[in-house]
Amino acid sequence: MTNELVLVIDFGGQYNQLIARRVRECNVYCEIYSYKTDIQKIKAMNPKGIILTGGPSSCYEPGAATCSPELFNLGIPVLGLCYGAQLMQHVLGGKVERATEREYGKTSITVDPSASLFAGVPSETTCWMSHFDYISRMAPGFKSIAHTKNCPVAAAENPAAGLYAIQFHPEVLHTPEGTKMLYNFVRNICGCSGDWKMDAFVEDSIQKIRAKVGNGKVLCALSGGVDSSVAAVLLSKAIGQQLTCVFVDHGLLRKNEGDEVEAVFGPKGPYKLNFIRVNAQERFYIKLAGVSEPERKRKIIGEEFIRVFEEEAKKIGSVDFLVQGTIYPDVVESGLGGESAVIKSHHNVGGLPDCVDFKEIIEPLRNLFKDEVRKVGLELGIPEKLVFRQPFPGPGLGIRIIGDVTAEKVRMVQDADAIYREEIEKAAENWKKENGISASISAKATPDERFKYVMQINPPWMPNQYFAALTNMRSVGVMGDERTYDYAVALRAVSTIDFMTAEASPIPWDVLQTVMSRIINEVRGVNRCLLDITSKPPGTIELE
Repeated sequence: MTNELVLVIDFGGQYNQLIARRVRECNVYCEIYSYKTDIQKIKAMNPKGIILTGGPSSCYEPGAATCSPELFNLGIPVLGLCYGAQLMQHVLGGKVERATEREYGKTSITVDPSASLFAGVPSETTCWMSHFDYISRMAPGFKSIAHTKNCPVAAAENPAAGLYAIQFHPEVLHTPEGTKMLYNFVRNICGCSGDWKMDAFVEDSIQKIRAKVGNGKVLCALSGGVDSSVAAVLLSKAIGQQLTCVFVDHGLLRKNEGDEVEAVFGPKGPYKLNFIRVNAQERFYIKLAGVSEPERKRKIIGEEFIRVFEEEAKKIGSVDFLVQGTIYPDVVESGLGGESAVIKSHHNVGGLPDCVDFKEIIEPLRNLFKDEVRKVGLELGIPEKLVFRQPFPGPGLGIRIIGDVTAEKVRMVQDADAIYREEIEKAAENWKKENGISASISAKATPDERFKYVMQINPPWMPNQYFAALTNMRSVGVMGDERTYDYAVALRAVSTIDFMTAEASPIPWDVLQTVMSRIINEVRGVNRCLLDITSKPPGTIELE
């Protein structure tokens, strides 16, 4: 499948993944590449448009990330965002200087609605600014098309050359008209038709998988989460009984989750997959004993996963391929593909050992964001209950337990998490009943319509992901007139569209009070509940 392509050139900005996600919302395929990518490689990819990201440097400083002037002479529309906008001006003969007053956060902006970039955008709107420097003199051929109180060139254009510069961040939700601006660029200015659709992706993936695998045998790393479940069903559609799914219960799953996964994908489940369950709890606990550093835990879990799969493959005999549910945020956050710092090594990306005893690893979802994976699941006919299951990290509770991992700590966080999820789901169902909202939709609805409907029927406070984590802190309490010295549980709940950025969800206080009371009364070893309201960034969704 040859899709129209827009390239995001990464200069180390924190929102690069989000830019790519917003472009894909316009049904235009997008990938992230480092600013160090050779100009000839860029030309060979034949992109319809190029977007330059933000970055942490000042473009005029020695050694700052830069690009060749040739990038702006390819006859391909280029949009610079924040640092990318300043760099465009700097490289093409404009001037960028340190501002006397920094602009950060929500800012009122005046735009020229006659500019093609701002078609359909009100002349007075709001944007998200984050910059120390400003464009003091535009490059030849450019004119200003937006300004704020402190920023005379908040956006500029040179339509004849196909060059556009935006000083703010249109990709974040804090810029309400931002998606429209990016749509104007990729669909109108770049001329993309919008051929990135999940139904075409599914059909193309099935054909590619069949061609790659041939008569070979495939082992799928099935965790029971959304990503690996969609990958397993996709492979099953493509190659049927050539696929064997191995589910490793590493003892770090949510309460009763091992049995739930087996009930769905095991021999009595609806998919009739070749299914093997490996109970490896003790093996993982031994490997993790005394290990507190998050990256070490991730890498240990990642390598042990692979070793278990290798052993199972040898039992099956002559297995050629390993399938993983790796998705695009895993790749980007592990420091692959762009210039952003490594946030964390995902067990199935940066956590893989150097030597893997398989002919090749197949990652059919590697280029998809989470909501795209869910849409693929609906296209494949996977029930909504599975498709919209909240994410669970591959390393499992190993990264929801701060410090070293023990069986006793796993028990505590499993019990606390089960209570938390039960009370959130109960409160959401009560809200739907009180507001007369039905959870059903017409059987004739398309997968895209079903996706949008499910995303809209929950209460406004409903998080996309919520869980209990065990801190490494013990504190004094009193229960039954006796002193206790037990652990504190942290409750985390976030709302997000793409899992690249997230805000804390405003769970009703009475629900939190019920959760707190139940956890402290029912979970042995816990005497305190804390509420984590950190956004992403600066935090991550998981605690480690």
